[in-house]
Amino acid sequence: MNFMSKCSVLTAISLACITSQVSQAGGVELTEKLTAKAATLAPYQQRDFQEEVFYFVLPDRFYNADTSNDLGAAENDKKRAVSRGGLDKTHKGMYHGGDLAGLTEKLPYLDNMGVSAIWLTPILRNRAMQAGTSGYHGYWILDFTEIDPHLGSNAELKNFIDQAHKRNIKVFFDIITNHTADVIKTKECHGEDGLGWIVDVSKGNDCPFISMAQLAQGKYYTPLIPKGDETLKYPAWLNDMDVYHNQGDSFWRGESSVRGDFAGLDDLYTQKSSVVNGMIAIYQDIIDEFKPDGFRIDTVKHVNIEFWQQFSPALMQHAKAQGIDNFFMFGEVYSFEPELLSRFTTEAKIPSVLDFAFQGAMTKALVEQQGTDVLAQLFAKDHFYNTEHKYIRNTNANQLVNFTGNHDMGRFAFSLKQSSHNYSEQAQIQRNLLAHAMMFFSRGVPVIYYGDEQGFVGDGGDQASRQDMMPSFVDSYNDDDLLATTKSTADDNFDTNHLFYQSFAKYAQLYQQYPALRFGEQAVVYSQNEAGIFAITRQTKATNNTNAQSLLVVFNTAINAQSLNLVSEKIGVKQAETTLLYRSVESGKADEIAPLSFAIYQLK
Repeated sequence: MNFMSKCSVLTAISLACITSQVSQAGGVELTEKLTAKAATLAPYQQRDFQEEVFYFVLPDRFYNADTSNDLGAAENDKKRAVSRGGLDKTHKGMYHGGDLAGLTEKLPYLDNMGVSAIWLTPILRNRAMQAGTSGYHGYWILDFTEIDPHLGSNAELKNFIDQAHKRNIKVFFDIITNHTADVIKTKECHGEDGLGWIVDVSKGNDCPFISMAQLAQGKYYTPLIPKGDETLKYPAWLNDMDVYHNQGDSFWRGESSVRGDFAGLDDLYTQKSSVVNGMIAIYQDIIDEFKPDGFRIDTVKHVNIEFWQQFSPALMQHAKAQGIDNFFMFGEVYSFEPELLSRFTTEAKIPSVLDFAFQGAMTKALVEQQGTDVLAQLFAKDHFYNTEHKYIRNTNANQLVNFTGNHDMGRFAFSLKQSSHNYSEQAQIQRNLLAHAMMFFSRGVPVIYYGDEQGFVGDGGDQASRQDMMPSFVDSYNDDDLLATTKSTADDNFDTNHLFYQSFAKYAQLYQQYPALRFGEQAVVYSQNEAGIFAITRQTKATNNTNAQSLLVVFNTAINAQSLNLVSEKIGVKQAETTLLYRSVESGKADEIAPLSFAIYQLK
């Protein structure tokens, strides 16, 4: 779409088409004024988890400020030789050069958008190459004691955290306990030396899972470590083959989901007390050395719940002992069912989880055009998350982590792009903005997936959704038609005048301005069985320091204006008894809400 067409699209929804960085007419660079917004918030050490606006980022795909680490470990570094290489900026499955120095340099960009917490994908040292692709994403950890050299050094990580903290921004690490990098092989699948593949490829590419019942009958694999790889992992106890299940690859159901290798990655025997204690010690050391503000935990449902019951309280208590009073953890449980998600807060004792169920319901409402009842049905199950712990902090649905898309499932913009409804770009922009508004203003803590603020779309999930913010050389990224901009991913994409960046900054401002949007108890007051109005109230009680606050948030998922009278009648409040605080799109009438928009009211 050309520049004039893009402007026409934006004008059609009453939004200015602003070009930044470089003027379309004369190539004149514009001066940006960035504001340190996190400085106006409560000190990061005192802030509750519910007060954060998260930015989730893959450091390798963000910004390259130090080209000297692009290849990872030094050429003469024998200890870290397997952590060298993998750089190919044209390949979506290879390292692209982004690093911690780049993130540090771009902190003002994030601060100006209203980000108060940064969640990094895993940054510990990885095996650079496995099965023809690289560990750019960070999920193939070999060494749990140091930072991957592609990203920098332990000192650079500490500097990044220090600089973020100076701006009053928190830093969360993405951690893994389910598996390590793929080092262990089996004679039955990989041959005597572990370097081959002797499974019948007609039966698939997995090493078939052996169940507990089969083990009891005497069927098992013979694990081995290929010559030269015997001491690759750190701490040293991770090189012992007995601390792994060694039962073959998971097929994601039944006991294989917990005991099988995740796509070949060595699955830790987390039922063993030695492994539990070892992983607790690893992450206690991480807390001691780097002082992060919290953890996001990977692949939670692929680890037995008994592990979490020990691991989570131990780390929370350890962080507190180190003076990190508001240390917080949330887990990835890839399920769209609150009944399952909630088990990991109530039973497993993890403080919170990523709310996949919210993402699913929001997609049904805004991509599939189902009735807003799907949202009401979701929130009706919030009571499942109420915990009754005795010795650790209790949590509820207000601490759930809201998101629209991610690095695995893909971006929300891609869901719109591939929809059978064949949405125009104007409609994609409107629905994307409304989805993020739901993420911000419904109960829960919002997470912006990096690049969404620049209109990134992608071609699917996994590698196809992990584009570069710095100028990209990947053809399948650069052919995307980004939303609300004339740029492509071949350009530098740190445009602070982008419509989405500006909109998210406004959402963050509202989120921080009104306590009820962060802490208010939520009640659904109106929904319907077709696209249209979805309305909630967010209410806080008076405290010694704050007044009570009652807000009404109304979303319109329909393509035509909707009357607000139905909502007023439902809650027994006249229009005159409300004060409009914000509306995303102007409406011709005071008692209407514009198509694909939202409004926030103060209830008197």
